[in-house]
Amino acid sequence: MEHLIPEWMLIPFVVQLLCIAILPLTRLGEWWEHNLHKLLVSLLLGVPVGVWLIANGMSHDLEHQMIYDYVPFILLLMALFVTTGGICIKGDLKATPTTNTIIMAIGWVLASFMGTTGAAMLLIRLLLQTISQRKYTTHTVMFFIAIVANCGGVLTPLGDPPLFLLFQKGAPFGWFMSMLPEWGATGLALLATYWVTDSYYYKKEPHEHLAADETEQAAVTATGLINIFWLLCVIASTMFINSTYIHQIGAEGAPWYLKLLREWVFILIIIASMATTKRKVRTDNNFSWTPILEVVCVFCGIFATMTPALMYLRQNPLPITEPWQFVYTTGLLSAFLDNAPTAMVFHATATTLPITGAAVAGISEVLMRAICMGAVFFGALTYIGNGPNFMVKSIAEEGGIRMPSFFSYMLKFSLIICLPIYIIVQLIFI
Repeated sequence: MEHLIPEWMLIPFVVQLLCIAILPLTRLGEWWEHNLHKLLVSLLLGVPVGVWLIANGMSHDLEHQMIYDYVPFILLLMALFVTTGGICIKGDLKATPTTNTIIMAIGWVLASFMGTTGAAMLLIRLLLQTISQRKYTTHTVMFFIAIVANCGGVLTPLGDPPLFLLFQKGAPFGWFMSMLPEWGATGLALLATYWVTDSYYYKKEPHEHLAADETEQAAVTATGLINIFWLLCVIASTMFINSTYIHQIGAEGAPWYLKLLREWVFILIIIASMATTKRKVRTDNNFSWTPILEVVCVFCGIFATMTPALMYLRQNPLPITEPWQFVYTTGLLSAFLDNAPTAMVFHATATTLPITGAAVAGISEVLMRAICMGAVFFGALTYIGNGPNFMVKSIAEEGGIRMPSFFSYMLKFSLIICLPIYIIVQLIFI
């Protein structure tokens, strides 16, 4: 029997989120920039939570969260980060609103088939090179996070981790293509809004910036193409190395190293990608371990302190029954919790409700659509809503772009641009 989680055990998770949101704005901002210090905060908050869970007989929940959720989450992101980081797409196109929108549209389409992380890491550097002569660039990166790193990934289980878990729960691989209307409406609305926004800022650009953008152009070239093969290996491993195809992985009592077979393959792919890619390619691509290490350090604390928070939600389910309620509760919690376990919590909630209409993975199809929309789209509401968000932010800052703080990102962008679009899409389709 699962032990009851007291409300005060939610405090470490709240403090972890507040550290991410507030410390960069304080005198400790420079101290917080170091990944080692982020790891220190994660350990100071996460270790006591782990000790309390173990002491109260809940080591299984902690083990599942850290070994079977956090480790696969990090290694998948790292595999996509390393393989796409070894593909150097260089070029400096004329940074017109149309050009920038086309780059984002390509990433939006690719996200469902190579993951939001893979698409974001593949194209963010090309986009940053293209806009490097522009003065007004921050809005472009924020729209990139929303369009490519989140909303593009809803059409296949490869697009985002919660979709893969729902696929594991029984949703057919091809069913996710039925989300095409929601995907299209959301993506096209964001792309159109970006084009209008960038057109406004383009007219405000100083003449010398536009002149530099006109003269400092370079054709698009690609090197390190061996990593396309390694990227396909990551995609194939995600699709086929699981209990659906290898039943021993999901067998009761299977050893941990067998349950993590896919993750061992990811490690081999990472090593192979590093070994077969010329160092010059990664140097030209400004490849750095800093963005992925930031995700490792920050999400270590998030996953640990989130464990009692998710258990508390399971013990105290929200009183929701309507599809629109599933959209917003799944979405808003996915923006602050990891969207994969959040999707599982609401899938479990949906299994307690009567099935109306068609069924998918043991729940009403309309509820499945609501959960998918909330888990994937709403990840763009915060920097921690989806793994690639932090990486894109970190890469942009390394490239000299000043990104807004945690709360500023929400107040100046996601709550006034993304959320209204999500509401309109929900009202139309769900």
